[in-house]
Amino acid sequence: MTPKTAVQMYTVREHTLTAADLSQTLKKISDIGYTAVQVSCVGAMNGDAPEVDAKTARRMLDDNGLKCIATHRAWESLADNLQAEIDFHHTLGCDYIALGGVPAAYGDTVEGYRRFIAESRSVVDGLKAAGIQFGLHNHSKELFRPVKGGPSLLDIMIDDTAQDVMLELDLYWLDNAGTNCERILERCHGRVPVIHLKDKEVSEPTNETRMAPIGEGNLDWDHIIPACEAAGVRWYAVEQDQCFRDPFDCLKSSYEYLSGKGL
Repeated sequence: MTPKTAVQMYTVREHTLTAADLSQTLKKISDIGYTAVQVSCVGAMNGDAPEVDAKTARRMLDDNGLKCIATHRAWESLADNLQAEIDFHHTLGCDYIALGGVPAAYGDTVEGYRRFIAESRSVVDGLKAAGIQFGLHNHSKELFRPVKGGPSLLDIMIDDTAQDVMLELDLYWLDNAGTNCERILERCHGRVPVIHLKDKEVSEPTNETRMAPIGEGNLDWDHIIPACEAAGVRWYAVEQDQCFRDPFDCLKSSYEYLSGKGL
């Protein structure tokens, strides 16, 4: 069986603040059984003089049998220092950069998203020439349609971008906005190398929904996983933004569930 499960490091961000933290965290992830990670919000790698550079991070990953399958990077760095970003990703052995969303400076409007798509083309082309894919991640806000109708922001992300722009779909946020995950996956066939997933449970006694390990909530994985496979998903990145118990225990529970589903 080819491994397909990864950890979005944002899940364990509080455990990556120093080089020692990061080393221990990567070992714990590997010990659970994961073979890949998405590098995002790793405190020891942030700032102007990070304690852990790309070369050191690559060594840590290799030592733990882990592959970096994606990152989240700042748009400003991509726009202003593209070659440095390319070098960073080549060192990590990573061929996919996903923005956490369309930069806030463009606003949450159809016109703003279209302007970003046009202005990002040179970055997309530069990354493509270097063998790196570029993608966009969603939350819930992109799915709400304007009062007067018309396309949603997610429609723009899917329909107005070129086929070489990927979509790092977050299935929890798709469901949270009342959208059918399977239909969105169908529209993004061949453009979803990495997806984010977490489950949704109802907490007692408030009846409020909250994030949960995969298989401990109410999302319909028996239908969602086949839809992901049909869409060409290569990596399932577990990203639990909020953990209501030890995050490594949450990651272990998600891993065991997904492994039981053949991933």
